[in-house]
Amino acid sequence: MTTASTLRRRRAAVGLALAGALALSACASNSATAPTATDQAADGKGLPLKEPDVNGDGKVVIGVLSPGDINDRGFYQSFVDSAEAFAKKQGWTVIKRGSVDATDGLSAARALCQQHVDLIALGGTDLKAAIPASEEPVCAKTAWYVPAAKGVVTESPKILLSTDNPNQTQLAGGYAAGLKMKAAGVTTAGFVTGPKAAFSVAGARAFTAGIREVIPNAKVLVTYTGDYNDSAKAKEAMQAQISQGAKLIYPNLGGATDAATKLANANGVMTLTPGTDRCSSTDPKFDISVLFSPGSYFLAALEEFAKNNLKMGTTRVWQMGVDPYPAVKFCDPKGDEAKKLTEFMKKIGNKEIDADAEVKRLS
Repeated sequence: MTTASTLRRRRAAVGLALAGALALSACASNSATAPTATDQAADGKGLPLKEPDVNGDGKVVIGVLSPGDINDRGFYQSFVDSAEAFAKKQGWTVIKRGSVDATDGLSAARALCQQHVDLIALGGTDLKAAIPASEEPVCAKTAWYVPAAKGVVTESPKILLSTDNPNQTQLAGGYAAGLKMKAAGVTTAGFVTGPKAAFSVAGARAFTAGIREVIPNAKVLVTYTGDYNDSAKAKEAMQAQISQGAKLIYPNLGGATDAATKLANANGVMTLTPGTDRCSSTDPKFDISVLFSPGSYFLAALEEFAKNNLKMGTTRVWQMGVDPYPAVKFCDPKGDEAKKLTEFMKKIGNKEIDADAEVKRLS
């Protein structure tokens, strides 16, 4: 349901929150007739027969288009890594392309369909302009997976929506940060992210609210660098917040995450990961992993795709405290920190804590 564009995504991711959708057209080809609506209803799975080999050519090919750097060691790369790891086990092929501009999404999707892919996966809603290709003859026998926050992609019989609530993730991330800050006796934190957009502003608010669950008078500095991947801008923002007394900073970024975090490490400032589990990383080092990786959700979808269990016209909502993801974890928990964090996430899951209401109350 870290960004990054997508940290909105990053869960956005934002993000976000990260999230997804599956769309597919049922048109005839020269070699076979695509299933009718009646056939699909009879199948009960919402996809044509013979999944995951949707086009029936005897092989399974997954096409991935990402709006960000698929070698960023974080939010965007996780999407590709999950696909490749699972595909390798299944004997599938993955065709990938990163840093796809939003204006090129439609043509890039058509190009993948021409390569006879069975599934096109978009790594972020930045590329939603590609979705109309699903209705074109060239993509007649191709399934689609599209991360989509609520309201971004219109629900349709041809789309399986997979989403989460970014407020849950960022609130819990802030709560974990608050516990670390309280233990260290500090009250100033920072949040560094990319463009100033509705989702990034919402992420900063939720993170702030989470910290104030623990430290009501906490001060949270927020900087929008305008670019998730510009390391120079990220380091400049990080240094400015350190100079203002921030002792914990959340680099809610994409490709610039490591450069910013290394600077934080050099200054003894605690950090969080934007979307992926990097607790094993030593260069740079993180204190908290905020887990809303689009790769985690995509992997779950691929597992269902392999079983012919994907259903169009439905929405899969990932819930903190209920599902494995989204989640937050301490890399090196002290005392009862881990217990308190687990209890907090469970309360979100069982609705004792309304994340949306808490963000409004405390941010």
